[in-house]
Amino acid sequence: MIDPKRRLGRNYARLWTASVVSNLGDGIDNAALPLLAEALTRDPLLFAGIAVANRLPWLLLSLHAGAIADRVDRRRLMIVSNLARFVLMGMLGTAVVTGTASIWLLYVVALGLGSFEVLFDNAAQTIMPAVVERDQLERGNGRLFAGEIVTNQFAGPPLGAFLFGITAALPILLDAGTFLVSAGLIAAMTGSYRSGQVRIDHTVDPIGHGPVADELVVNPTTSPGPAAGPPPVPAPQPPRPRMWADIREGLAWLWQHRLLRTLAILLAAMNGTTMIGMSIFTLYVYGEGSILGLDPIGYGFLLLSAAAGSLLGGVAAERLVPRVGRGPALWLTLLTAVVVPLTIGLTSRVWVVVIAQVMFGFGSVVWNVVTVSLRQAIIPDELLGRVNSVYRFLGWGAMPIGSLIGGGIASLVGLRAPFLVAAAIMACALVVGVRTITSAELDRARAEATR
Repeated sequence: MIDPKRRLGRNYARLWTASVVSNLGDGIDNAALPLLAEALTRDPLLFAGIAVANRLPWLLLSLHAGAIADRVDRRRLMIVSNLARFVLMGMLGTAVVTGTASIWLLYVVALGLGSFEVLFDNAAQTIMPAVVERDQLERGNGRLFAGEIVTNQFAGPPLGAFLFGITAALPILLDAGTFLVSAGLIAAMTGSYRSGQVRIDHTVDPIGHGPVADELVVNPTTSPGPAAGPPPVPAPQPPRPRMWADIREGLAWLWQHRLLRTLAILLAAMNGTTMIGMSIFTLYVYGEGSILGLDPIGYGFLLLSAAAGSLLGGVAAERLVPRVGRGPALWLTLLTAVVVPLTIGLTSRVWVVVIAQVMFGFGSVVWNVVTVSLRQAIIPDELLGRVNSVYRFLGWGAMPIGSLIGGGIASLVGLRAPFLVAAAIMACALVVGVRTITSAELDRARAEATR
């Protein structure tokens, strides 16, 4: 029997450190890049376009990223993605130093960063089952998420703003360095990180390292001797499935799995309804005509409350889930997704919103720890990248839709209405999971995957 408390190992330590380092860079970017964009243009449409360029790859590439992760060495894909981001940030930092930076260059960099983020994040989630034992997935993911939150949401943004105040290029070049260090740590991981799919493949590696062979078939005991005549002509190998065939296979597998299909639908509902409110959250909190009327410093501290809840969730998840069960842990998050927007929509008190934000951050990380670990445990390794990408495509694809709905409701009815509508929609969505989201179903799915 595997001891879930045993050490997670050197490869996990390297992966965790690489994640913490790169997320520190991401947090620095979260403050520095908007400040740079504001210095380059004050046009609202051009400014908002930076965020659009950065998130657009999740709609355009996420399905393909899963298929790629199932075709190549996932560690190598993560290394190449981080090296590419190192080049992009180095190019931007050099342009800032030389005074040649422009809003259009920032668009290119934002689009590139988003594209390689999709590739890196998908590979990072599919690599975990090869790093830790199955019974350690929730523990490993919980610690990984906690490290990401501390660096990305706590340490990175204030450090990025401080360094930008010294000189604009400093945080950008520092971020470039974090990608390089992260790539080196991942390269130091030992072992093989290819998909478990067995195939003979002489096609070109999508990363661009030339011909590869996933399996070398050699059986010297049956090799003909000199008098045996000419060697037989080997049977032709079936052609590799096309990319879209791979994607359809992942989509079909997800849709036929009742539990994961339900979780994907609920994730889309949660992300979509969250963005109905969060799309106008700044207007609700800050500025003339806002509900809370906070100043910029107060607004910054309010954002940290969600980060504090996320950190608490990341630390507590490995103890909470075994004690209450995976089903109740997920229902805690689902109910939070109703209570939080309802509370925000009905209150004008800052301390109440702070508590709601802490609840939101806590529930989000608990959901991620349980569901990510579940997917890693039950999806066949040869399909993990594709199914995971379809799952995330549904979840992230709901976010721009929710943002559009929230902005429309706020402009027509007012700033409280989006939160109340979000709570009502999410409450209705809970019906989908009543019979499916139970500890028994979750444990059964994990048990069936081990047979």
